[in-house]
Amino acid sequence: MRQKGIDKEDFLFGTRAIIEAIKKGKTIDRILIKKGLRNELITELQELIKENEIGVQYVPIEKINRITRKNHQGVLAFVSPIEFDNVETVIPGIFEEGKTPLLLVLDQITDVRNFGAIARSAECAGVQAIIIPEKGMARIGADAVKTSAGAIHNIPICKTNNLYHTVRFLKDSGIKVVAATEKGDKLYTNAEMKSPLAIVMGSEDTGVSAQILKLADEQLKIPILGQIESLNVSVSAALMIYEAVRQRTQA
Repeated sequence: MRQKGIDKEDFLFGTRAIIEAIKKGKTIDRILIKKGLRNELITELQELIKENEIGVQYVPIEKINRITRKNHQGVLAFVSPIEFDNVETVIPGIFEEGKTPLLLVLDQITDVRNFGAIARSAECAGVQAIIIPEKGMARIGADAVKTSAGAIHNIPICKTNNLYHTVRFLKDSGIKVVAATEKGDKLYTNAEMKSPLAIVMGSEDTGVSAQILKLADEQLKIPILGQIESLNVSVSAALMIYEAVRQRTQA
């Protein structure tokens, strides 16, 4: 039985088919390989994975079987519907165009619907790039594209294998980094957001990771006046983004 939420066009299966897809330049998001699987083709695939810096997980065969029962040979690859951008190329490009950066950093947003909704708000608000970690992030497949109303195709998505180093790069590039957190000591509406800015949103359950919080120039909170302790992360992201838009467009 195919796993719910995965479209048949989102994945490839079979070692040789995946090797050929990588060689032809197809954008592979992540590869699942059965634990303990060893043969010449697997060795070739592992070398290509390393050369192309593709995320890989070694999993029980049952996990692959839940996605497809076809002759997968213990190997399955998720195909990305988009081409990922390089943050070290995108940032200089924004400055060269004479624009003031407005970026969104997502620290392990695992729900695909939340990611799609966030991407939709970001695109509508003119956010110039979304930065995501390679691991611990909702997979960008057909469901994400649909939930974003296609916005994912209109905004650069930059994937990084070290979010900490990337946030450090943003700061070194003259971009102010603010993190949304209930532990914040300042209301988000009181923060200055006209300067080059990166807004960090954290995971649905644990929020922004401790090491990223320490890097942030400011920790901002959204007031919660009711009995429920937190907002949905996509709503929080929209509030933060549009506060920056408000400040930048006001007379």
